[in-house]
Amino acid sequence: MDIRKVQITGGSSFVITLPKEWAEQQGVKKNDPLGLVAQPDGTLLVTRDLSETPAQRSRTFDVTSINDPTFLFRLLIGSYIAGYTTIGVTSKTRLPASIRMAVRDFSQMTIGPEVVEETDTSILLKDLLNPAEMPFENTIRRMYVIVKNMYMDALAVLETGNAALARDVVARDNDVDRLHWLVARQTNIILKNASLSRKMGVASSVVVNTYIISRIIERIGDHAVHFVEEAGRVPRERIDPECLASIRAATQHSMSIFDRSIFSFFKADIREAHANIEQVKVLEDECNIIFSNSLDETPEITVPLRYIVASIRRAGEYAGDISENVINLLVEEKV
Repeated sequence: MDIRKVQITGGSSFVITLPKEWAEQQGVKKNDPLGLVAQPDGTLLVTRDLSETPAQRSRTFDVTSINDPTFLFRLLIGSYIAGYTTIGVTSKTRLPASIRMAVRDFSQMTIGPEVVEETDTSILLKDLLNPAEMPFENTIRRMYVIVKNMYMDALAVLETGNAALARDVVARDNDVDRLHWLVARQTNIILKNASLSRKMGVASSVVVNTYIISRIIERIGDHAVHFVEEAGRVPRERIDPECLASIRAATQHSMSIFDRSIFSFFKADIREAHANIEQVKVLEDECNIIFSNSLDETPEITVPLRYIVASIRRAGEYAGDISENVINLLVEEKV
């Protein structure tokens, strides 16, 4: 660390010199303007970038030797999350249809990237979304609403056997993934561009915590898919009414924990978060009773029901994790 002493000029101005090596590397000359950004942790950021706009970063993939479209899709997702604003796909020969399909799937499953140029041997995607235009709070709220409705509709599928509704629940999981990838992308961009954090009005610690919560909500959504898939395997007309009522009650309890975890996050309520965590054990006991009672059913009913109850329990446990993260975030401010 380079230690420099603060001096006072004119009786009131605090002055500190810049390291010569850094100034030369940045091309700083006399009378050049520099930006000073105060960080939440008390540090001061010195930057030449006065625009406060994310850096434009490019990544190109030569798919001449890539024969697996799934591998390319994952590379594209990784580049998107890493914060690249322009992504190119090129080949020394004509692009195969499978590669073009992977690129199309990527552009449809992410928020922002669009194909702006396309030839026989190349595709160019550009991100058209300004990260500051999508506040974290709005994204988390939307994810929460989608996932909660997925669970309630999965319960309806178990009760009614509605196959079309089951397919819709599974399809909505893609929307949750898209939103989670957006949060992950914004997190990476903000960590690389501290001025954007100030522009969006969020501290870096909040950004990281929001990403963790987004990831947890995405996992809860995955369990909603497991729920509805297993619900389609249950012979509905043979489910014991009392067992069905118990599953309905457990689902509502699990979603209640989910509700309270999101409420404590938005309201910054550390005591509500603590009280909510206490409910997770009650839910686990409730699910264990359903597990025990399901043993009286035939295997074709018992097996999917146990998977369903496991997903309900995991949703509640993940919601409890959200409350734990809320406490971790607020403990310095609220206690």
